[in-house]
Amino acid sequence: MKEYKALAPSLGWKNRVQNLEDILNSYAREGWTVKEITVVNKVLIIFERDKNR
Repeated sequence: MKEYKALAPSLGWKNRVQNLEDILNSYAREGWTVKEITVVNKVLIIFERDKNR
């Protein structure tokens, strides 16, 4: 079974790419993988991982 997490991060004005990379890496360490990234006025990231890890 899978579980999902939706995140709308606040990336700030400076170092946006580095901030996004830091967020993705921190969730990856917890076992999350990126399922989708959508940009409509704001970044929305959908993560997925196995529920019974």
